[in-house]
Amino acid sequence: MAEIEVRLPKMGESVTEATITSWLKEVGEKIEVDEPLVEVATDKVDNELPSEFSGILVKKLFEKDTVAQVGDVIAIINSDSDASISTQNSNIPEEITSISAESEKTNTPKEILELESTTDTKENSIPLPSSSNGKFYSPLVKSIAQKEGLTLNQLEDIDGTGKNGRVTKKDILAYLKVKPADQKTQPTSSLISSTKKPEQVIGSGFFGNIKEPTVTINPGDEIIEMDRMRKLIAEHMVMSTHVAPHVTSYVEADVTNLFNWRNKIKTEFQQKEGEKMTFTPIFIEAVTKAIKDFPMVNVSVSGDKIIKRKDINVGMATALPSGNLIVPVIKNADLLNLTGLTKQVNKLANNARNNKLSPEDIQGGTYTITNVGTFGNVMGTPIINQPQVAILAVGAIRKVPAVIETAEGDFIVIRYKMFLSHSYDHRVVDGALGGQFVRKVADYLEQFDKNRVI
Repeated sequence: MAEIEVRLPKMGESVTEATITSWLKEVGEKIEVDEPLVEVATDKVDNELPSEFSGILVKKLFEKDTVAQVGDVIAIINSDSDASISTQNSNIPEEITSISAESEKTNTPKEILELESTTDTKENSIPLPSSSNGKFYSPLVKSIAQKEGLTLNQLEDIDGTGKNGRVTKKDILAYLKVKPADQKTQPTSSLISSTKKPEQVIGSGFFGNIKEPTVTINPGDEIIEMDRMRKLIAEHMVMSTHVAPHVTSYVEADVTNLFNWRNKIKTEFQQKEGEKMTFTPIFIEAVTKAIKDFPMVNVSVSGDKIIKRKDINVGMATALPSGNLIVPVIKNADLLNLTGLTKQVNKLANNARNNKLSPEDIQGGTYTITNVGTFGNVMGTPIINQPQVAILAVGAIRKVPAVIETAEGDFIVIRYKMFLSHSYDHRVVDGALGGQFVRKVADYLEQFDKNRVI
């Protein structure tokens, strides 16, 4: 029998490591080709990894909840196949080649881009702790920070584009390009060797003294452990409210024409396109038009610099069966017509519910929409999805009495209306811009052509 090494495969452009969340086979069990072997979680998305060989699992090299690097051998399978290990892992040299190419392109020393183990004992490779707010940094990001002499506070200032604001290699290299030349840095290794605790080094002023309250557990109370995704969401939300001063503007929109049009065409559209027409793609279309009118809503903040995004990539908050939320992203949403938006919305929503999103599906968002109306809510105060600077909550569409003005006088009629809640980062989006933007979104919804043909 041939002994086959199972390696952690490449799972996305910026993914360098993954946490083993669950082994689906035990040592001694037989596994077939394409049968799921292990569940892993990256900072982007969770995945099941199928086996590329049939055989018997003879060894697991990583326990549950431990972190493996891309290319690490995670298990051994005894297989009847004569295929060589090198054939199974032919993607590894390609990964190394891509790292070398990235090194040349960014003028970053190649050794910085190497995938390191958290137990690396090389000189000047002292592990960098997580920040006071629980933010996690991968070994690769830690290595770059150490070699570039970034302080822990500087590392915390970097806006991460990974899931839940996690800092990726691309983020830290971009930060290094725009970091003020006169900004004094102190090697992180010297900070770590301080006798102070990591949270004392990082925290400062008011926020450095914040402590969680002590919670008393009463008789009969049930203690529920947060799952991994809920912990990440909690961390991301706390970070966002800490980083960005939130302001929310509200507008009520009359969407009677839009509501009646959608009811009129939805059956025919489904028969023709094989897709359900929901309100979400219509909302996204209105948002992309408004972003074209007010492009300074489609930005990010890096230190004291504003990054104006070229692409309009709209994330849509999607509820999972577990009750958690994930935000798949429609890339270049402004280039799609309503049919294209509908197909993308349905595809991403279905993949999210079935845990089939790829890492690329949740990367690169520049603006986010969340539909609180799905739960019967009329409005909300959404928290910004960092590193974006704004998010729109759309409320439930309701039949309400409304006054309309006509040449013959004013009349009370029944109309379909909804509230739009726009939360934005007041560091870079002032009240005028934030209010004008959401008003423009409402205008596009109210002016929807009831005779539109698609």
